[in-house]
Amino acid sequence: MPASIILSRLSQSTPDGRSLLSNIDLTFGAERAGLVGRNGVGKTTLLGAITGEHVPQSGRVIVNGTVGLLRQDAQLRAGATVVDLFGARDALDLLRRAECGDASTEDVADVDWTLETRLASALARVGFDIAPGTELDRLSGGQVTRVRLAALLFAEPDFLLLDEPTNNLDRDGRRAVIDLLAAWRGGAIVVSHDRALLETMDAIVELTSLGATRYGGNWSSFRAQKSVELAAVRHDLAHAEKHLSEIDGKAQEAIERKARKDSGGKKKRAKGDMPRILAGARRDRSEDSGGKTAQITERRCAEALEAVDTARRRIEILQPLSVKLPSTQLPAGREVVWLDRVSAFYQPEQPVLRDLSLTIVGPERVALVGPNGSGKTTLLRLIAGELRPVSGNVRVRPDFALFDQNVSLLDPSISIFDNFGRINPKAGANECYAALARFMFRASAALQIVGSLSGGQLFRAGLACVLGGSTPPSLLILDEPTNHLDLESIEAVEAGLRAYDGALLVVSHDEAFLQAIGVTRRVDLAASG
Repeated sequence: MPASIILSRLSQSTPDGRSLLSNIDLTFGAERAGLVGRNGVGKTTLLGAITGEHVPQSGRVIVNGTVGLLRQDAQLRAGATVVDLFGARDALDLLRRAECGDASTEDVADVDWTLETRLASALARVGFDIAPGTELDRLSGGQVTRVRLAALLFAEPDFLLLDEPTNNLDRDGRRAVIDLLAAWRGGAIVVSHDRALLETMDAIVELTSLGATRYGGNWSSFRAQKSVELAAVRHDLAHAEKHLSEIDGKAQEAIERKARKDSGGKKKRAKGDMPRILAGARRDRSEDSGGKTAQITERRCAEALEAVDTARRRIEILQPLSVKLPSTQLPAGREVVWLDRVSAFYQPEQPVLRDLSLTIVGPERVALVGPNGSGKTTLLRLIAGELRPVSGNVRVRPDFALFDQNVSLLDPSISIFDNFGRINPKAGANECYAALARFMFRASAALQIVGSLSGGQLFRAGLACVLGGSTPPSLLILDEPTNHLDLESIEAVEAGLRAYDGALLVVSHDEAFLQAIGVTRRVDLAASG
C-alpha cells in the first residue's frame, strides 16, 4: 500500500476550550505540501495529531507508513552529541570497539560496518560535515537544526513532518533544506513562512479558523489563487453594499408612501365622507399591513447588513495591509551611520569584527548578510550603542529605532495605545487612534496589553508606535524581523516598511523579504572579515 496520511473530520481544542482544528478533512501522499496560516491557528497541533502526540477530540488520523518529525522547540539534553540525535550512540560505540579488536565474537555479528558512511551521507545531504562525537552545545541553533534534519533522513521515514525547518538558518542552511526537499521523493508536510521554501512545494494547505483549504501548486500559484478570491470577495462586498442601499431606499419610499396614504385617510375621516365602521376597518388593515411590511423590511435589512459584514470580514482577512506614513524628510546626502575601522570582540582571542568601515547616507536600504557567527547582530549592537567598540569610531544619527526580535522598544505591561503615547508624547488621543488604525489596531484593539500579543501583532504594534507618529525616525535597525512571524504578519511588516521613506539597516536571511522592502545595498560581513 502506498504511504499516505488521512485526516477525517479532525477536531481539536486548546485546554481552555478554544477551537483550534474543526472538521479537518485532508489526505497527503508522496508529495511536498506546505502548511500555512496565522500563528496560533493549529499548524503545530496538526503535526502532533499525525504523530500521535495529540489525541484529537473527534475524528480519525490514519497513517500508512512511517513519519519523522522535526520539532521547532525540541530541548537538548546536557552533554548530548551529534550521534545522540541519530539514536546511534551504542551502535557507534560497538563499531569503535570492533575496529580496535575489543568486541566479542557475538558483538561483532551485530556491528553495522556501514554506520559511519551512512551518518556522513545524511549530514552531507543537509550540507554539513561534522564529527559524530561533537557536542551539540558547541553548535549554533541553525547548525543543530541541520543535524536534526540529517537524523530524520538517516531514519528513512516515508513522511517528513517539518515545523519551520529554516528558522535560524543562514543562507547556506536555507539552500541546503530547499535542495533536500527538491530531491525528496517521499511525502513531506512543511510548516513554514519561508517563501523561497514554499516555492518548491507541490501543494499549499491553508489553515484558518474556518478549516483547511488545499491549493494545487507552489507559493506563487497559491498567491495567484488568493488574488482571484480577493477580487471575488470585493465583488461580493460591492454587491452586498448596493443591495443594502436599495433596501434602505425602498424602505424609506414605503415609509413616505404610507405617511401620504395615512394623511389622506385622516382627511377623509375628518370630512365625514367615509362610514365610521369602514374607516376603522381600513385603519386596522393599514396598521396590520404596515406592521407586516415593517417586519419584512427589518428582516431584509438585517440580512443585507449581515451579507455586508461577512464580506467585509473576508476582505480584512484576505487583503494585505497598506498604509501611508508621514515623511522623515531625510535628505539624500545626509549621513545616517558612519563607522571607521571598528573592531569588536567578546573574547580577545576571538574577534567578531575587525577594522570594519561602513557609511550609510540618505534613505538607503542596507542589508547585512553573511553566515551565522559573522558578526551581524554584534554590528547592530555597536550602531545602537548597546556595545562599545574595542577600537575605531561609531557615529549615528540620534533619531533611530532598533527592532530586535522581541520588539523590546515596547513596554509589555501597558497597552498599544499607551505605548504610542509614550513614544510620541505630543500626540493627542485622536492622533493615536488614527495612527494605530492604519496598522489594523482599530478601536478596542488598540487597548490590548502588549504582553498579550502574538509575534506578528507585536511587530506590527512596534511599527505602528514608531512609524505612525508625526515625525518618524530617520533610521530603522531591524534584526531578523521575520523570524517566528506568520506569512500574513510578514506581509504586514513589508507593507509598513515600504511606506517608510527613511534609512533601513536590516539583518535577514529571508531573501523574499529583502526584495519586498526594496533593499538597495548589501554588506557581506563574511567578505569583510
